Amino acid sequence: MSDAAAARALLSAAAVRERAHEMLAKGLAGELAHFTIDLASLRAAARVVSELIRVNYPDLKVPFHARWRHFVLGGRDLWAERAAQAAWASPAAKARAAFDLAIVSVLLDAGAGASWKYLDPATEQVVARSEGLAVASLRMFEAGAFSSSPADPLRADAQRLAQLRHEEIANGFQSMVGNRLVGVEGRADLLAALGRAVAGKPEVFARADRARPGGLYDHLVAQAEDGRLAAPRILSAVLEHLGPIWPSRLSLGGVPLGDTWRHPAIKRADATNGLVPIHKLSQWLSYSLIEPLQWSGVTVTDIDGLTGLAEYRNGGLFVDSGVLQLRDPEAAIHPNPVDSALVVEWRALTVALLDEIAALIRKQRGLTIEEFPLACVLEGGTWAAGRRLAREKRPDGSPPIAVVSDGTVF
Repeated sequence: MSDAAAARALLSAAAVRERAHEMLAKGLAGELAHFTIDLASLRAAARVVSELIRVNYPDLKVPFHARWRHFVLGGRDLWAERAAQAAWASPAAKARAAFDLAIVSVLLDAGAGASWKYLDPATEQVVARSEGLAVASLRMFEAGAFSSSPADPLRADAQRLAQLRHEEIANGFQSMVGNRLVGVEGRADLLAALGRAVAGKPEVFARADRARPGGLYDHLVAQAEDGRLAAPRILSAVLEHLGPIWPSRLSLGGVPLGDTWRHPAIKRADATNGLVPIHKLSQWLSYSLIEPLQWSGVTVTDIDGLTGLAEYRNGGLFVDSGVLQLRDPEAAIHPNPVDSALVVEWRALTVALLDEIAALIRKQRGLTIEEFPLACVLEGGTWAAGRRLAREKRPDGSPPIAVVSDGTVF
């Protein structure tokens, strides 16, 4: 296999799942340098998550874990309200705008830091972390901050994104002395890179309009067969066409590998030896593109073909519940780079353990995988349980392991 072909094999949810479970097997065998694994604690963690689902969703009608949940503030669906006020030319036009918003907002959704907050001027509510980032990005979107046409604010244009300055993100997110948003520069640079990538592929992003991230909608619809599209194909398109936007990452055979890292536990006889794909933000984005496709009439299948998300809430759930235990507890205190073996280990184990806990939760609640896919487990769910445990264990609700974020991973 050529290096380029080997690289492309890593750009899939199947590769993420395969290597994550290899990491879990190494951990269960006691062969990892940083973590030991207590599977007995996984059942207790599953009960915590299952009880949270019962309380928050007694009818078990759990929505997918997607960016759209974070646009709900004080019981109001802010995006639904704004979309209802717009005069859309067609369902496809509305879907392109939803794609624009989801893509930009998800790419801005790396960890905000424990102290940052956003005061929403419309509702006068103060929100933080992912919800705060979501509302801030929505308000920028509504104001036309990503559009090159003042008469058409509800869009993101490649040209405008490529020209975004750090100061615009800082202002839009109310980042200032005493309320610093982590990774402002990284976020702005990522959106600028998005603009350049979209402009460089008009055959993908400008099929029905001028170049915009939302053009990916038309590209995906063209791949649907009888109105049906498998969720892993969404991720494949995201990884293939948006892969070049990620900064300072690995590449193989000239192919950017995105959210892929090195770890010695993963052995291969080819050029992918030691490589661990995670693709967290890309999968979070893929989950968030499912509903706009559904709203426009496309049936999305094989949703469990995507994996769980290796971020600090899901990962924190397993650390705070005792499933994952650091061999050196002091390592949790000192900030760990995202490319460190410890963080790569933690994230890969998180992906595999999410599959395991999802199976336990379904068994506890008597549900099938079709009735309760992983996207519902995450939302119902593991993410909320990780947040709750963090708040119980640490006053600021911070993750159990300190990680140095550049605004593009966590």
